[in-house]
Amino acid sequence: MALPGSLRRQPANRGLVSHCTHHHIVVFLLTFFSYSLLHASRKTFSNVKVSISSQWTPSCLNSTAPELRPYELWNSSHLFPNVEEATLFLGTLDTIFLFSYAVGLFVSGIVGDRLNLRWVLSFGMCSSALVVFFFGTLTEWLHFYNKWFYCCLWVVNGLLQSTGWPCVVAVMGNWFGKAGRGFVFGLWSACASVGNILGAFLASCVLRYGYEYAFLVTASVQFAGGVIVFFGLLTSPKEVGLPELGADEDDGVEEDANRPLMDNDDADDDDRNYSIQATDADSQPKAIGFFQACCLPGVVLYSLAYACLKLVNYSFFFWLPFYLSNNFGWKEAEADQLSIWYDVGGIIGGTIQGLISDVLQKRAPVLAISLLFAVGSLFGYSRSPNSKPINAVIMAITGFFIGGPSNMISSAISADLGRQDLVRGSSEALATVTGIVDGTGSIGAAVGQYLVSLIQENLGWMWVFYFFILMTSSTILFISPLIVREVKLLLRERRLRVLAE
Repeated sequence: MALPGSLRRQPANRGLVSHCTHHHIVVFLLTFFSYSLLHASRKTFSNVKVSISSQWTPSCLNSTAPELRPYELWNSSHLFPNVEEATLFLGTLDTIFLFSYAVGLFVSGIVGDRLNLRWVLSFGMCSSALVVFFFGTLTEWLHFYNKWFYCCLWVVNGLLQSTGWPCVVAVMGNWFGKAGRGFVFGLWSACASVGNILGAFLASCVLRYGYEYAFLVTASVQFAGGVIVFFGLLTSPKEVGLPELGADEDDGVEEDANRPLMDNDDADDDDRNYSIQATDADSQPKAIGFFQACCLPGVVLYSLAYACLKLVNYSFFFWLPFYLSNNFGWKEAEADQLSIWYDVGGIIGGTIQGLISDVLQKRAPVLAISLLFAVGSLFGYSRSPNSKPINAVIMAITGFFIGGPSNMISSAISADLGRQDLVRGSSEALATVTGIVDGTGSIGAAVGQYLVSLIQENLGWMWVFYFFILMTSSTILFISPLIVREVKLLLRERRLRVLAE
């Protein structure tokens, strides 16, 4: 008994190896490091907050600030009367950045689908580098300090940096099909964590000369990366004469290996040729509209789920070092070093869970199981003893079950959503869908940073973890219809295989 095409399961590794060329490797590395550089500049701002706060407050209220002469020059940089107000303003800048970044993601996805992805990504990197240079370096060299100017620059920086993620995911989605996509994207999504490490390293190398040089170095490296992307990135296989994903429909094996996971398996075979895009092979397909992208199956559910999950993931990113110092009394440097284990767990989790989803050819059940374990790991980490080795182990486990699903939704699943049957034959939905998913997630992350500080101040850290458990459970709830549907498909495939034997 022959199995339907939708149920033929091809080895993920075989499809991946057979299609891999040196162009794929170059695209992987360029997109990986382009987004790493964008994240590095964000991390630089986080790493130099103490130095900026010292510069913006009077030396008499800052034991860490050196005595500067002449006094008139030092007095001109007084933006705030004390460190607390300076720190609050820096936190406000974080919120401003996240909200403008979220709004920019919705717009950048649409722009990326209508213009050349290489141009949009390169423009975002280079222009963002200039804004970072103006914000942290030029203002210090000119001794120009103004709160409204800083706010405006950080709004612009959030909008420009939002061009990065939709573009790099769309380019990766153009080059890597269903075969091995979970594993490849799981490994590739470590770019954010690598960017955090790179930003911390670059800043620490020059911070002793002044925080302005930390901004200068990261901005220069990011600008150079944008130039390399402009001249070296290939956005689609057709640019070098290679077939596009799913183009060879005569070869059943190739079609099955490249067809995305987010297809409608319940539809009749005659309906599989339907497309929102024009089907004329001679015409260039038009970009999908924003509301059309929202109506694609799974987009809204995954967007809402990612808003809850990114809230938890980014809360660990922003608050974990502070929690370790505040709750256990550990030194700030030790807390910063220990917090890396959360990123390590997320990298491993995203790679392994992506590989498992490739084997099953289903994403939602893998996410559900991981998130169920995440609830338990959050409860366990909230009761971690005052022991660095034990804390690091539980932290890595928590990162495995939270960071892994977060990486999958923002990368592999976003690519699946943008290449499902309704838009097959066109890549002009990838950036738009990615922008919708990540933009909604960023709104959740921005709101979450305020809620975490509010809960911690009034109720304590234990209630913060209860809040994380609630948000993780909400993630499972939002994707529950997709979980039920994909589990039914897995059981159906199993029954058909039993009958075929």
